[in-house]
Amino acid sequence: MNEALKRAVRILLVEDDEDDFVLTRDLLNDCKRTTFELEWVSSFDEARDAITRNHHDLYLIDYRLGERTGIELLRHARERRIIAPLILLTGQKDSDIDLVAMNEGAADYLLKGHIDAALLERSIRYSLEQSRTLRALRESEERYALSARGANDGLWVWDLVDNNVYYSPRWKSMLGHEEGEIGNSPDEWFSRVHPDDKEQLSSTIDFHLRGWSPHFENEHRMRCADGSYRWMLSRGLAVRDEAGAATRIAGSQTDITERKVAVDRLTHDAFHDALTQLPNRALFMDRLERAMETLHRHPDSLFAVLFLDLDRFKVVNDSLGHVQGDDLLISVARRLNSIIRSSDTIARLGGDEFAMLIEEIDHEADAVRMAQRIQDALAIPFDVGGHEIFTTVSIGIALSTSGYQRAHDVLRDADIAMYRAKSRGKARHELFDTAMHERALKRLEFETDLRRAIERGELRVYYQPIVSMLTGKLLGFEALVRWQRGDELISAEEIVAVAEETGLIVPIGEWVLREALRQVRAWSSMNGALDIHVNLSARQLLHPNVVDRVTEALAESGVDPRRLQLEVTESVLIDSAETAAALLRSLRDVQVGLSLDDFGTGYSSLSSLREFPFNALKIDRTFLHDADVHRADAIVRTIASLARSLGMEVTVEGLETQEQVDRMRELGIDRAQGFYYSRPLPPEEVAGFFAKR
Repeated sequence: MNEALKRAVRILLVEDDEDDFVLTRDLLNDCKRTTFELEWVSSFDEARDAITRNHHDLYLIDYRLGERTGIELLRHARERRIIAPLILLTGQKDSDIDLVAMNEGAADYLLKGHIDAALLERSIRYSLEQSRTLRALRESEERYALSARGANDGLWVWDLVDNNVYYSPRWKSMLGHEEGEIGNSPDEWFSRVHPDDKEQLSSTIDFHLRGWSPHFENEHRMRCADGSYRWMLSRGLAVRDEAGAATRIAGSQTDITERKVAVDRLTHDAFHDALTQLPNRALFMDRLERAMETLHRHPDSLFAVLFLDLDRFKVVNDSLGHVQGDDLLISVARRLNSIIRSSDTIARLGGDEFAMLIEEIDHEADAVRMAQRIQDALAIPFDVGGHEIFTTVSIGIALSTSGYQRAHDVLRDADIAMYRAKSRGKARHELFDTAMHERALKRLEFETDLRRAIERGELRVYYQPIVSMLTGKLLGFEALVRWQRGDELISAEEIVAVAEETGLIVPIGEWVLREALRQVRAWSSMNGALDIHVNLSARQLLHPNVVDRVTEALAESGVDPRRLQLEVTESVLIDSAETAAALLRSLRDVQVGLSLDDFGTGYSSLSSLREFPFNALKIDRTFLHDADVHRADAIVRTIASLARSLGMEVTVEGLETQEQVDRMRELGIDRAQGFYYSRPLPPEEVAGFFAKR
């Protein structure tokens, strides 16, 4: 076992965001198999000095450090020959960054917003183990270099004039033979050399005898008396006459079998995934580079790269535990390995991501057929710890016909295509095209601009009225974020999708909460008490300081906690049910209202309403547009009846017509919002809405 794992692992976290430091610290505290001693620095210069001192077992480095980057720290560590592993953390999904990071010596690359305690612990443990493996490999080679200078086991002297060889008793016993079982002919040696090694041995000896090398040295396999083969190192030096012709060569034979096996094992470990034993990213990229070299020499030698990502793997981890999650990954790896050809490569890149290199294909249809074979293979359920697990996979395909010059561009585009497959419903494959790359670049630009929008004050809060269906009275507003991006007003849906992925949802959500509370306090002083509904994303809810942040915002605004209604989507109840339930109860303890948003579109059952402390639920607008009106109304009536029995209020969103209003009122819905009443309004237009009421 790695020594660093027997004691508390000393970690230096390089992070300029205190919130991210707190989040990382709490994740480390949640790790179950390993204890950690965490030291935190927030600046590039502090980090560089600490890395130079090299007092830590591992370094967690944020990619963005003001005007500097974590990549620069990786280069600094490499230049100083720091052997402790470095893991790069980043908030943006950019395959270019992870490939650059790996080339600069990063042990792993983790995407903020997609890290839980188990993933972080696994990454740290695997990075430390891989570091130990590589260090052991170097030390093994150094030890051998030193021992090779000493005496060797078996001795031999070959008289080239008489063509006979003296083999010492030890030389013979190394092969399992007694003294009299081996004669003195050269054939006693060469007949026992493995057929695959014989030509190399003969040419190496001949090279030295011709005077083209200062000495003879060769590693080869020798057949022993029991029929097995052992690796031997033979070394020798020729004795020459006055004319320079070799008359005799004397040398030694050393058994290096254990070293060869150890080196082979260490080399295997350095280039294979420790969990699945599949090739890892380094080996995959090496084989991809070779495929590209072959393509440049033989343009008709086509290949394809498939990027695979298991769908909803996190649900398996959270519901069954990470041990069985690992078992599922092992089973998936075996099944994938069973359907590829010997010329193909399947690798695990990390987490639930795999990559496949398919060589010697004739057409893109070959790659598509392989993707379908993968889908079919994984459609068969897995037996994991007595549980029947169904899983699907999203696959992106990049073809060599696109004229790539760099291997990491191929993998990047396959990754982009995979995300396209996920966005289109998962459990499918997509072929990469240039339009995807353009969309990915636009997405990166959008992420960068959104990060700056927070700093520049370009975000806005719009307010959609919520009214009583019984009296028509204004009850409050739902706060909806908008982004004034130049002349374009970006909707909440677009903002939240990117903010969730990059981790920006936490600061954006906190800003919206504070701004909405401030605004509703001002309106309530003139128009009576009003409720304010604020969406709480999964990332926000699961943030360790969520309760403190909400209570601080309420205290600053002076708004009665009972006037704040936090809306939570169903997905968080499925993905992190136990944690979510505890945090929701803590929020209810401070008298904040909780509403289950978009009810009916996710995976929760009606009975799950009893398990979480919601006091309201919001029915999704899809029920208003169901082609089978009677069926949809029956479902809404059932939901409303159950909610009332549980003491919960029901809100319906998306009302646009009088017919929809009449239907929902007849079904007993308490509250409503939608364009029928008002579109979301900027603060300056809300006064006009008050006047009309």
